[in-house]
Amino acid sequence: MIRRKRLVTDTGAAILVDLEAVTSLEEGDSLELEHGGRIGVRAAPETLLEIRGDLPRLAWHIGNRHAPCQIGDGHLLIRQDHVLAAMLRQLGADVTEITGPFRPEGGAYGHGRTMGHDHGHSGDHDHAHPHDHAHRHAHDHDPQP
Repeated sequence: MIRRKRLVTDTGAAILVDLEAVTSLEEGDSLELEHGGRIGVRAAPETLLEIRGDLPRLAWHIGNRHAPCQIGDGHLLIRQDHVLAAMLRQLGADVTEITGPFRPEGGAYGHGRTMGHDHGHSGDHDHAHPHDHAHRHAHDHDPQP
């Protein structure tokens, strides 16, 4: 989820993203720059916990704590959290620390990604749109010659 944030591209260029409303950006989206160029959106690698075991039961406990969770083929992924890791191991899960992009499931009400316990919705942006379009607008802070 993003509205206004300074980001750095793979080449080190700084851009300021300044959107009209909080928006969920997905891998494959792009940001349109003021001068008409585009920058692709890519999920950055982060430290995650890969969870294997009785997935329905483990997913229930993760969801009960309102932790964002990515559902994979035979595993769950959550952000690294030593408290959740200990709880899941106590429940019989195999928990392995990995590094990779994190794409948690969207919220139950279709309002983008879940990043905490907030049932409210601010702004008029429709989050139910397909993510094959450009989001506007980004300011390039490294002027082109």
